[in-house]
Amino acid sequence: MKVEFRNAQLMKLYEEGRARKYPLDASVIRRFVAVVGWFKAAKDIHDLWKLPSLNFEALKGYPNRYSARVSAKYRVEMEIDWENPEKTIGLVGIVELSNHYGGK
Repeated sequence: MKVEFRNAQLMKLYEEGRARKYPLDASVIRRFVAVVGWFKAAKDIHDLWKLPSLNFEALKGYPNRYSARVSAKYRVEMEIDWENPEKTIGLVGIVELSNHYGGK
């Protein structure tokens, strides 16, 4: 699937491995980069659902917003602009990396 960053700081984190807004541990950054790579490699949404470690899911209350687990503590949030009526192929717009789960 195609991927774009809708958050300049996340694009910087992905490209440079650091961003002022996201002072994260190196292991979280490496995992974030890997997760974005999985988005890029996916042929369709089914490829993302097949990876249990992602815990890929739709967010309630948002028609096109999804999340994927980066670590026990962090998740990446994205909006998908669907390109087909079946909602299986689309443009993944990465919008946030949040400290959602509260774990370590």
